[in-house]
Amino acid sequence: MSESPIIIVGGGPVGMVLAMSLAALGVRSTLVNTESSSRWQPKGNTHNARTMEHYRRLGISGALRKVGLPPGHPTDVAYFTTLNGWELARHVLPSEAEKMERLDSAAATDQVPEPLFRANQMYVEAQLFRHIKTLPLVEARYGWRCTALKEERDGFRVTVEEVGSGRHEELRCAYLAGCDGGRGIVRHWLASSYLGEKPPDQAYGSGATCSTHIRAPRLYDRILGLHKPCWQYWTVNPNVRSLLQSLDGTQDFLFNTRIRSIDEPPDPAYIARIFLASVGEDIPFEFVAHWPWTAGQALVAERFGAGRVWLAGDACHLFTPTGGFGMNTGIDDAANLAWKLAAMVQGWGGPALLDSYASERRPIAFRNTGMAKRFSRELGAAPSDPEMLEDSASGAAARARVGAFFDGFGEEFASIGIQLGARYDGSPIIVPDGTSAPVDDPIEYQPSACPGGRAPHLFLGRRQSLFDHLGRGFTLLRLAGGHDLRPLAAAAAARGVPFSSFDVPLAEGRALYEADLALVRPDQHVCWRGNRLPDDCDALLARVTGFVD
Repeated sequence: MSESPIIIVGGGPVGMVLAMSLAALGVRSTLVNTESSSRWQPKGNTHNARTMEHYRRLGISGALRKVGLPPGHPTDVAYFTTLNGWELARHVLPSEAEKMERLDSAAATDQVPEPLFRANQMYVEAQLFRHIKTLPLVEARYGWRCTALKEERDGFRVTVEEVGSGRHEELRCAYLAGCDGGRGIVRHWLASSYLGEKPPDQAYGSGATCSTHIRAPRLYDRILGLHKPCWQYWTVNPNVRSLLQSLDGTQDFLFNTRIRSIDEPPDPAYIARIFLASVGEDIPFEFVAHWPWTAGQALVAERFGAGRVWLAGDACHLFTPTGGFGMNTGIDDAANLAWKLAAMVQGWGGPALLDSYASERRPIAFRNTGMAKRFSRELGAAPSDPEMLEDSASGAAARARVGAFFDGFGEEFASIGIQLGARYDGSPIIVPDGTSAPVDDPIEYQPSACPGGRAPHLFLGRRQSLFDHLGRGFTLLRLAGGHDLRPLAAAAAARGVPFSSFDVPLAEGRALYEADLALVRPDQHVCWRGNRLPDDCDALLARVTGFVD
């Protein structure tokens, strides 16, 4: 019987990042995934600034930025009556090349070392899959299905089946992570139901929807070339509501539109009619594949785990895609869960540490699904005046009204407060210092070292990030003063807690952190700060590693 400290069921991006994060902390894991490789299915296109920071921490952000759209391709979002018709509104957004060039002149206190990245998830998943195959601490069992779970006194017995041969094996682990989605076996075993509302009935952004991978080699030349290129092309008129997203900047697209039911096979003839109606004229194209799904969902699991089994990603929250928060919330789950599982396996985690995962991440799931739902309902409220298709003064006025509505949608494609502002105030493993946390604003991000939030960022030179100097474990930042750090280092060594320190060389650091010292967790959240070390450094480490009453 094969044994592994941790078995991860589900090898999508969340499961892979969890396995990579464990490996970075020196912990072996076994990754079990039904498909034999990464899923080649167009899905989400947004890898937000916080997700890219996690990829940077794992050493892969640079490689990932080379996939998807060409570097110079604009990432504009525009709204049209038809793609060959009138443009109603446009959100001008920078290309990948422009975003990276701006980093060269960024201020020392700029908070975005890794700008949001637009690339379809299938391209990024393929890169993650290739990378995970190179990690000796990850046993990647792709093409194996988890069929049964049995809890034992000190872990789990997991039965897996090789999909191609039907051969069964039994695996043992100390801890089990369910990253296998909303219908996965781990959430079912936990009997953790989703909480939330049924998607509302609206014209778009809710209910039965179909995503279609379309190949149209002439679309740019004949139609899209009439306008400045976009990443997203919305069609809005009284007859059609649809979304076309460019995948590779040449011929591959993802097309989303409403359908009657996800319980019936998609009707290619119907989708073809809607696609051509969105374009506004006949063009050659082919369907690669269709995937029905339900838009407008905003669901959070009642339990994120217990004891030795925990959930992450879609297994504990289901999103509607507006805002692009779903996968990104799951990646942040993985970063939080990984170091806590590693601490338990390595023996320096306390009895309350894993429970803190749920107390920290579940409020963030409600926060993020709520914002996605708000964006979805705003989208469904978009006006669609019958006169907007007329080439007349009244038609122009109708188009102006619709365009003005979509002009207010820019934050759906930014929301830096959601990306960077997640806080764990009130967590039992965060040491408050009596200061007030900044207001949680989904639109604006206010950097603060008030314990509980993401460590404020600093550039130490051209594209040199403070985050690159944070250790794999806990890092004590010395921002000012000649404080003796040896008592905390000694306490960490005695407990077996991975620990390092870093002297921040910029005066801006002391002003930004508002303290001489700050202790940063492995997931880059501040857990303590002060102007001198506490008298009892052992008690501090006990608190932040889960040895709390």
